[in-house]
Amino acid sequence: MLDTYRRVLTHPGALAFSSAALVARLPISMVGLGIVLLVEQRTGSYGLAGTVSAVFVLAQAAVAVLHGRWVDHYGQSRVLPLAISVFGAGLALMMLAVEQDWPRALTYVFAAVSGAALPQVGASVRTRWSHLLHDPREVQTAFALEAVLDEVVFVVGPVLVTLLATSWHPVAGLTCAVVSGMVGTFAFAAQRRTEPPAGRSGPTGPRPPMPWRLVLPLALVCLTLGALFGAAEVTTVAFAEEQGKRWAAGWLLAAWSFGSLVAGLVTGAVAWRSGPDARLRWGSAAMALAMAPLMFIESVPLMAVVLLVGGLAIAPTMIGAMTMVEQGVPSSRLTEGMAILHTGIVAGVAPGASIAGFVVDHSGASTAYAVALAGGVLGALVAQTARRSPATSPSLRA
Repeated sequence: MLDTYRRVLTHPGALAFSSAALVARLPISMVGLGIVLLVEQRTGSYGLAGTVSAVFVLAQAAVAVLHGRWVDHYGQSRVLPLAISVFGAGLALMMLAVEQDWPRALTYVFAAVSGAALPQVGASVRTRWSHLLHDPREVQTAFALEAVLDEVVFVVGPVLVTLLATSWHPVAGLTCAVVSGMVGTFAFAAQRRTEPPAGRSGPTGPRPPMPWRLVLPLALVCLTLGALFGAAEVTTVAFAEEQGKRWAAGWLLAAWSFGSLVAGLVTGAVAWRSGPDARLRWGSAAMALAMAPLMFIESVPLMAVVLLVGGLAIAPTMIGAMTMVEQGVPSSRLTEGMAILHTGIVAGVAPGASIAGFVVDHSGASTAYAVALAGGVLGALVAQTARRSPATSPSLRA
């Protein structure tokens, strides 16, 4: 199995840019949870904490597609360093606003600025792989590798931000997210040799059409699954606190991600007979099913086991969706296409986190897991409409 991954990593520059992108993506798994931990500790309200986190991710969703378009047009080395610099400044000011008890409006403004500026490193690294590799099986392996590294981020990030925020200082976890994001993004952008050329459709020529019949259903699936992720994250933090083990929240979320990591490794090493659309449909159904028992669990160790098993469905589902985009979207708009899916995820995280936070405050963590279940069921239903064919009608093209 490891030979499959070794082959793609031996391409010139591949190991370096993939490693840098791994570090650059750590804020994705740290900022939302870090905001919840900081705001809840300073105000005592999960509802408020979920709302501030929601503002961050909604701003990210609102600008993510533009980020992808700018990266495709101007190039990764020009857009990403500027974006991560604004992100770092905005998040630093948000932490200061919470710590100094500035007007709440400023907290929301700075959360929105940092969210809007968070660069699309995940989409950029997948576009770079698509540019570097020409064998479709190698591309699938590379996408599986990035899905595994996404899960490494979600294994390490929640544990790290929780440990720093609860054992050292509430802002320590978010500070670590800023540093890792800036170091990783600057290192990634500095590797010009493997960067896809900017403006590949020509600075004045027409852009190739976006196949919306393919992309829109996938974005809707990602939206519903994002709601599942956001609800499960906030609810799991509350569950750990209700059990008197607030420190365990990061470990529970890490167990969930570790299950996805294992499944992602297998997905990239296997020559699948079924297409990515079939894996998307079955995987989304399995993700919904995995949410059903969580509201009945009252033990932290048992919760860790169930989340670990449930995580096995995440990576195959997301790899299927990303592979469908890679196969069906024009190369000159690939970062934008990937960003649309990422936009769906983060746009779903916001309402999922906010609704779950409200339910936690009024009914407790067990009831709030029903929000994650509802997101999973909707995702499984929408996934049935997703098809691999890139054929589109002119009326649905941009």
